[in-house]
Amino acid sequence: MNRLSLTLSRGIARVTESALGPYQSAVIRIGFATTWLLFLLREFPHRQELYGPDGPWGWDLAQQLTSDNHAFTALMWSDGQAWFEIFYLLAILASAALLLGWRTRTASVLFMVGVLSLQNRSVFVGDGGDNVLHLMSLYLVFTRCGQVWSLDARRAARGEAARARGERVRPDRVGPVLWLVLGLVLVGATLAGRFDNGRLVPALLWTVWVGLGLWWAVQRRARSQEPRILLDVIANVLHNGALFVIMAEACLIYATAGWYKIQGSRWQDGTAVYYPLHLDYFSPWPALADLMSSSGTIMMIVTYGTVMVQVAFPFTLFNRRVKNVLLVLMMTEHAVIAVVLGLPFFSLAMITADAVFLPTSFLLLLGGWAARAWGRLVRRGDGDLTLPPQRVPEESTPGRVGFTA
Repeated sequence: MNRLSLTLSRGIARVTESALGPYQSAVIRIGFATTWLLFLLREFPHRQELYGPDGPWGWDLAQQLTSDNHAFTALMWSDGQAWFEIFYLLAILASAALLLGWRTRTASVLFMVGVLSLQNRSVFVGDGGDNVLHLMSLYLVFTRCGQVWSLDARRAARGEAARARGERVRPDRVGPVLWLVLGLVLVGATLAGRFDNGRLVPALLWTVWVGLGLWWAVQRRARSQEPRILLDVIANVLHNGALFVIMAEACLIYATAGWYKIQGSRWQDGTAVYYPLHLDYFSPWPALADLMSSSGTIMMIVTYGTVMVQVAFPFTLFNRRVKNVLLVLMMTEHAVIAVVLGLPFFSLAMITADAVFLPTSFLLLLGGWAARAWGRLVRRGDGDLTLPPQRVPEESTPGRVGFTA
């Protein structure tokens, strides 16, 4: 009993004292923000047909659908062209801010609003990766994904270094101003009845806004460390819970896909991969598709291999070496899908979801390569956004709470 109690106490301490997986959460932040940003930029010339008020899926049809399923979309607040253009631009800016880790908490919320609003506006646009992005945008709101490889982390490190030198650090002005502006937007949207279609997303927006205000007030006004530590523990628990849900979601996707494939006759006889290669919609490189499908042996190996990897992956999480091998295979498979079938954003979303299982040592090595490449590109030795691996960012240190709205 004492051993069990000791194990439970250690587990609780680990979950509450720190935000686990800082590099993994940073990778999924960067990956999903990059996926959505590249999609918005690529479809910028076609934005009207996809999501505009005068597109094939018109504003009236979208209004009827959202009235039935109560899906949140800010694009239904107005059918004006100006509102659509402004919102599309804001969605691009929010994605860029999340990618860079600038005001990560607020950027993650705005990123979620952009993803939900555009995808729920036109539900027939997507290739499967949009479903993953849809869910992950919700989960990212609960994570502390700006601990490393972000502008927030660099700003926190500079402030800590200045305090260590005995210098006075100027109080943050941008965060409170941004918090006040977004509060006014929330109040206006609520009073105007824009949130009457659903309750989940508005409740989440108000909770985050109030939480950020409380965070700042406790930091500036609290006379003891206890309130700060309590808020930090709550943030850590939410982060670790969200990270666990992201991992479980990735496992569920692969397990469901694998077990459904087993039931298909084409997957059973080893020919399922052959047919998508000869569909015009999924053949951006017909010569490459013909080359791959010319060998029946290769098609059979790829078909059976895909099923085995997807079914086996959730069961290999407790064996690090086997798990890493399957991660390489799955990421390679998605990279091939991106090129051969012309599904780059689906593949990038799935590779990002897989990245949550990557070992920290590999991510640190990858971050070092990226930092050196960036340093050579800009010819500056201080162009690195990373923090030293042995240091813990200020925002994840118990008792040291920073307002990074």
